Amino acid sequence: MVEVVDHQPAWAERFSELRAAYARALDAAGAPYRSIEHVGSTAVPGLAAKPVVDVDVVVAEAGVDGATAALAGLGLVPRGDLGVAGRYAFGVPERFRPSNTYVVVDGSLALRNHLAVRDTLRSDAALRAEYDAVKRRAAAVAADIDEYLLLKSEVLGRILARAGLSDDERAAIADTNRRIATRGAHG
Repeated sequence: MVEVVDHQPAWAERFSELRAAYARALDAAGAPYRSIEHVGSTAVPGLAAKPVVDVDVVVAEAGVDGATAALAGLGLVPRGDLGVAGRYAFGVPERFRPSNTYVVVDGSLALRNHLAVRDTLRSDAALRAEYDAVKRRAAAVAADIDEYLLLKSEVLGRILARAGLSDDERAAIADTNRRIATRGAHG
């Protein structure tokens, strides 16, 4: 069963704590980064979500190793790209839970996907309400997280279309999401 709950204002506060900890570690290590983004459904006020804060540490491609080392210094465990080009996942220690943390290459389709979903849902109340309903229904019937991801795929495609991602980009994202759900390799 997948837990989806009403939006919690505390998620923004938790992201701020994570951003500050990650920024301190990156700065101390001299690891350049472009931004640290709150992504996923917890980043969208009013949207129901799994109660896990998603964080993207955005770096130039050349900065992946430095950012990975800096986060590993905090106890995060590098897990590789898990089949998502340009996105590197981490296992997080208890003090950073519940969260998913990624180092994401600036300009990558993975980052554009995360930002497009977040920004579109923040600005489109009707689409946000529809996605909220789909997430709640999917959570109620899905046997596991993989089925939950598949049940959301149609509306996610429409969100990405509204955000202006091309047919090819949306197809690539859908294919990646299907592979992740099939393998159970989500971050």
